[in-house]
Amino acid sequence: MASDFSFNSKVRLNKNTSDNPRQQRSRSLQVMIFMLIVTTMVGMPIFRLAELQLVQGSYNRQRAENNRIRPVSVAANRGQIVDRNGKILAASRVSRSVYLWPKERSPQEWQEVVATLSPIVKLPATEIIKKIDEAGYKSALPVRISKNIDIGTFVALGEQANTLRGVEIRSESSRDNPNQELAAHVLGYVGEASLDQLKANPAYPMGMIVGQMGVEKLVNSTLEGVWGNRLIEVNAKGEEIQDLGIKDPIPGKPVQLTLDLDMQKTAEKALGDRLGAVVAIDVKTGALLTMGSWPTFDPNIFTRKVTQKEWDRLQGPEKPFLNRAVQGYPVGSTFKIVTSVAGMESGKFAPDSTLLSSSSITIGGISFNEHGAGQGVIGFRDALAFSSNTFFYQVGMAAGPEQMSKWASKMGIGGTINLDILGIDGANHGQVPTPAEKKKMYKEDWYVGDTVTMAIGQGLVLCTPLELAVMVSTIANGGSRVQPHLLASQTNTPLTKKIPTGIKPSTLKVIKEGLVDVVKKGTGRGLNDGTIPLSAGKTGTVEMPGHPDNSMYVGFAPADKPEVAIAVIVEGGGFGAVSAAPIAHEVFKTYFQKQGFKPTNKPFK
Repeated sequence: MASDFSFNSKVRLNKNTSDNPRQQRSRSLQVMIFMLIVTTMVGMPIFRLAELQLVQGSYNRQRAENNRIRPVSVAANRGQIVDRNGKILAASRVSRSVYLWPKERSPQEWQEVVATLSPIVKLPATEIIKKIDEAGYKSALPVRISKNIDIGTFVALGEQANTLRGVEIRSESSRDNPNQELAAHVLGYVGEASLDQLKANPAYPMGMIVGQMGVEKLVNSTLEGVWGNRLIEVNAKGEEIQDLGIKDPIPGKPVQLTLDLDMQKTAEKALGDRLGAVVAIDVKTGALLTMGSWPTFDPNIFTRKVTQKEWDRLQGPEKPFLNRAVQGYPVGSTFKIVTSVAGMESGKFAPDSTLLSSSSITIGGISFNEHGAGQGVIGFRDALAFSSNTFFYQVGMAAGPEQMSKWASKMGIGGTINLDILGIDGANHGQVPTPAEKKKMYKEDWYVGDTVTMAIGQGLVLCTPLELAVMVSTIANGGSRVQPHLLASQTNTPLTKKIPTGIKPSTLKVIKEGLVDVVKKGTGRGLNDGTIPLSAGKTGTVEMPGHPDNSMYVGFAPADKPEVAIAVIVEGGGFGAVSAAPIAHEVFKTYFQKQGFKPTNKPFK
């Protein structure tokens, strides 16, 4: 078997001998080609690696050192705030901010960079270093050190770009209040989110701008939008090389207020630089048309670093942050409207009841004076028209403090208004305490003098201008208490539904007649000049021991079909007819000019 196998194999080998040289050459060529391909495939990366490491090594090391991949937050445009007619109260504009990237340099290098940077951005070097320290030198997130920089700072930073690696100028959306101080207490201001706000809102990026006061804070979730993100590659100068990806921001939504920009301008101009407040309100819906307070502030200063001088003023004795429209004041004779309601609704008096008014009256052995000569025997209508103190002393004593407190509350004074929906910082309610409440608050007994002074709006009585506007609206609209509000979306909704007070039509009628007579023949005659429709109102002069008297006015117009009510206070303004009433007159003028009223320039009779 073995020999057979060997023989046969030999025969086969001899049989193929004639083809062997050609096949060998073919196979050799194939092997050479294969080896060449393999060598080329292996050699090219090695060659490229050698080129990158040896020939271009220095260049590539520098490029790797200088280039960075940076995540950049893209601010969303904050929604506009507009007045009832769509006029802009607050909007967004493009600004530039300066950011630092802490991990770009060592602590020692940052000391050197900040020494150059500090005089350019006009910030102390210690303040800049402190911000980097707080972020941490290994932080991959940028730190904003200055916002809303001017063109001079922008140019200066550009000239130093080669020496300021790690410093970036970024375009952002900044808040802009085109009317500066106008309605500042209502609008509020925005600022960078605090650490607590960032913790409470994990989705907020560093540098997030949020509402810090007023409407900006109240509806921040609507206005803020959603910030986007960009992933960019930049070189050592902070210049973008390429955009690696972007998530577009979602702009905030606009918010419409009930305020009337023109009326607001008139109110604040008329108030001038006198401490006080002006509130105008729609008597049917409670929509606030005007809310002005002085002194005030410019919200735009919070889009940049507030100077020491500006901060000192904001913290000064005049308290510019304080919205006087929602602070309690003794209100004097304007409260006689409430006393009239309490007298008649208590059942102690009829609408046609009369009392003897005189130069003074003795109650409990104490003499209480009239503000002038008595008017003789008069009723509610004349008592309001001529503001008789002695008449209302008697009404207040007969009705009692509980009735006056009850009806004050029903008409909007002392806590029945929902202040939360206004979003006004530091807003307060007034007070018209009962004897029991006085005991609880002040640990003091009730005296006859408390009742007498309450009847004319002095003593323990405190009302805010906002509450006074609601109070007089209750008389104007037929006896329902409105809920004041600032957001147009809340008008005519269950949240702001009018609440009937139960005041009888006969009570309302005689009070309205008395308030109209104030304008026709009483202390409010200055409003009866034909430049506005016939209105109704009540002046008040409030004695302030050790200080000039405060000036008050409340009213509504037109007298026959009321649309708008107003309350004004001027601290230290003296007589209500002299300081407060003329302001109300100007605001009414603006309102009715917009309504197309044609002045007659003749008093109504």
